[in-house]
Amino acid sequence: MASPAADDYLKTVYAHTEWQDAPITPSVLAAKLGIAPSSVTEMVKKLAAAGLVSHVPYGAVRLTDAGTRRALAMVRRHRLIETWLVQEFGYGWDEVHDEAEVLEHTISDRLLEGIDERLGRPRFDPHGDAIPDAAGAVDREPFVLLADAPAGHVGRILRVDDRDPELLRALEAAGVVVAAVVTTTTSGITLDGTETELPAGAADVVWLSA
Repeated sequence: MASPAADDYLKTVYAHTEWQDAPITPSVLAAKLGIAPSSVTEMVKKLAAAGLVSHVPYGAVRLTDAGTRRALAMVRRHRLIETWLVQEFGYGWDEVHDEAEVLEHTISDRLLEGIDERLGRPRFDPHGDAIPDAAGAVDREPFVLLADAPAGHVGRILRVDDRDPELLRALEAAGVVVAAVVTTTTSGITLDGTETELPAGAADVVWLSA
């Protein structure tokens, strides 16, 4: 079942459970993809028939082993392209998601391999998401969502969700970027010893080392 739409579905199912444990439902999948629930239902049936997902009516959608392999291949493409755009073309981390969404379906495997080699086989993209290697292996350390971290927790910023460009710009302006070390407080965080005011919604899109 080769189609960009199928790849987008599989990638979205994978990404949903990458940083939390709750499985994705068809309604959540529809919201994330911006597609009518009826269309999602039909595609999920096709993916299940192709052996790429498992699903029962009104239940969660889960990747099969075959679906996981294909999702990881698409995730690798997307994140390598994002990294390439930042490092080679000077894109900001708030600008690359939509570009990668288009390019991931068009570049050849040969070009992707060339990008990976030129970049020095990066392990993480500009937002801190792990880049699967060519075999699908993923390198990730224990993490905690900023909203769930207790006051006094010291952690390195591992990942910032890339879905909201405006929030990414606000976080960058506040110094909240991947690899920065922060200490959580009852009201936010301290960064370089200074209390830092976080933009609204930040605690739900930033992950720290556990």
